[in-house]
Amino acid sequence: MDNALNVLSSARTEETTAPEVPSIVTAYSKHSDSVTVEFTEVSGATSYILRAESGDFFSESPVSSSPGTVVDLQPNTQYKLSVMSVNSGGRSQPSYPVMAKTVVIAPKLNTTSPSNETILVTWPPVEHAVLYTLCIIRENSSSRLKVNTTDTMVTFNDLEAGTTYCIKGTAWDSDGRTGDDLTVCQITRPPSPDVTHVTVTSGRSLGIAVYWVPVQGAENYIAYTSNDQNCSSTANSYCYIIPIECGQNHSVTVTAYNSAGPSSPSQPAEYITCGCIIRSHSQIQHMSGNCSLMWDDVPLVEYYMAFVKRDDGTEMSCNTTETTCQFFCMCGYTYLTTVFPYNQAGSSPYAHVHNYTTIPCCPQGVTVQLVSTETLEIMWSPVKGAELYETTAKQTNNVIHCNDTAPVCALSDLRCNTAYSVTVTPCSELRGCNRTCTPHRHETAPCSPEILNMTQTSNSTYKVLITTPNTGNTNYTVTAIGRYNTHTCKTRNGSCELMQLPCGSVYEVTAVATTAVGRSLPGFSKPLETGPCCPMYVNVTQVTQAMTNVTWSPGSGARSYITALTSSRGHAKCHTLDTHCLMGCITCSTNYSVHLEAISSTGHKSECKYHGFSSSPCCPTGVKLYRRDNNSLRVYWRSLGLQINNHMVELYGTGANYTCIAAAGSTYCDIQEETCGDVYTVVAAPVRQNGIKVNFCQPRTYSVPCPGSNAGMGKYPLKCKLHFVLQ
Repeated sequence: MDNALNVLSSARTEETTAPEVPSIVTAYSKHSDSVTVEFTEVSGATSYILRAESGDFFSESPVSSSPGTVVDLQPNTQYKLSVMSVNSGGRSQPSYPVMAKTVVIAPKLNTTSPSNETILVTWPPVEHAVLYTLCIIRENSSSRLKVNTTDTMVTFNDLEAGTTYCIKGTAWDSDGRTGDDLTVCQITRPPSPDVTHVTVTSGRSLGIAVYWVPVQGAENYIAYTSNDQNCSSTANSYCYIIPIECGQNHSVTVTAYNSAGPSSPSQPAEYITCGCIIRSHSQIQHMSGNCSLMWDDVPLVEYYMAFVKRDDGTEMSCNTTETTCQFFCMCGYTYLTTVFPYNQAGSSPYAHVHNYTTIPCCPQGVTVQLVSTETLEIMWSPVKGAELYETTAKQTNNVIHCNDTAPVCALSDLRCNTAYSVTVTPCSELRGCNRTCTPHRHETAPCSPEILNMTQTSNSTYKVLITTPNTGNTNYTVTAIGRYNTHTCKTRNGSCELMQLPCGSVYEVTAVATTAVGRSLPGFSKPLETGPCCPMYVNVTQVTQAMTNVTWSPGSGARSYITALTSSRGHAKCHTLDTHCLMGCITCSTNYSVHLEAISSTGHKSECKYHGFSSSPCCPTGVKLYRRDNNSLRVYWRSLGLQINNHMVELYGTGANYTCIAAAGSTYCDIQEETCGDVYTVVAAPVRQNGIKVNFCQPRTYSVPCPGSNAGMGKYPLKCKLHFVLQ
């Protein structure tokens, strides 16, 4: 609007408000994990939210209309419930809350059938339950039986055998509300079957066939005899028990089974087997050339006839009332034995023929020899009756190393330096093995020694420590093989010394053990690198008062060097790959000891010492130039260190040059000037004991005006002009 209240423009907006608050009609629980809420629906609401609260628990569940259900709750728990309506404008305020309690859970029923007419139901107690209701109904029937109990066990009696019953269980809480229900089904045990008849079957083996009447609810049947034999069947009403013993009188019962368990056994049915054919069960015991044929006693026998035939055609027989027969036998032969029992009716219609092979003879001419460090070769002559040979060694727990038909064996992977007792055992498939053969003893080669450590004891001597895994009479040889030479040392203990090893060399060191049996395999080699050679010479040259240049000859085997100059006033050190080094921090007029370490590429070091080095006398300081009254010039300085050196003073001017020598201990030198007004370069330097002047003292420049001049005297270090007052 303008100032005259005229409408200039207008706009309109529409907003939807939240719907009205619904109200809860009722809330109830039919399941232990949910509550159903019935509420009034309000106009304008598109959906609703059910809110459930209990202690720390809080949940909101969206629903489309009434009634709605809140799930995932705890059993037998009190909840505060409210409902809110929802549309595009938002949600309403919660309704007035109501309280509802979830029901208890269903009992977890466990069922068994102790007999064919009972079902036992048990369950663990349900929390907050005060009563339980069980309802049982037979399969394919409408009749029901309902039982209320406060106990946790109910037995249903007078049920039909082999019949399935379903039991539904429900728990009640203290408010009289039923909880969840659970239904389980259980079949009763089957009734006892009746045996109809038992017949004896003939064939290769004697047996019986058992027949019975099928019963309701049975899944399979098992027939048991009184002498602990049985047979079973699932689809048929009969089964066979094979074999059975002849001449016996026994009984048989049948038991029906289903998932609930077995029925009671049927009434026993008696049966009698036919008479036995007399047979012998012969076996032979062989001891030192005498064999004993034995067999089982058979009822109703008066005497026995035993026949023995050897594989070369020799026959023997014996007539006895006992169950044994003695005869002479030899190793490596096969015997055929037959025993016929006799009584008043005669002999049995047939008898079994038994093959018996006596144990093979022990082999002769057994030789054992060492073919490698840990392998023994055994050879022998073949023997009669042996189908294969077992070769064992006592020291390997009699493990069979060879099981072969050939008269040769190699025992490999043996322990070194060990005496083995080797036995060749001949075997046959029927009789077994002859375990009485004499063992043969032989020793393996010594064990390989291993190098434990190698230490340098002098410039060219190295001590080698090795293991001694063998007996005390073993010799050990340590060998160092280099590119150009070989060195050895011998010992019987764990160490020996390799001597005269040149510096800067690399060796491969191995150890070998030797005994009367032979040599061991070489032990694992280890590299031995001798220390690098020291340089033949070291030269130290002083470059400045505080700096030296050290040079040396190359050392064989050395890759880098550490050079050190050491004194009581300090030391200097450098580490380089070259054969020269520039070092600072040198103190003048000082005696230094010279040390050098030669270092190989693998880190081996050699300590090298050389003649000492004396640094040059100290250059004087505080050098000044003065004009004296007698037209002479005086050069003055301050000396450092010991006052044992002469000093040489040199003046270089544009018109003339002057030199003077000052004795040791003097700190000035006078020079007669010939021409005044000159500029001089002054060098004051000490003179070594060998008369050579130190040549690295720094020069200084001074201007010397004539007497009466206004210029004065000055010096020009670093291009700066300083004026001094004439003395």
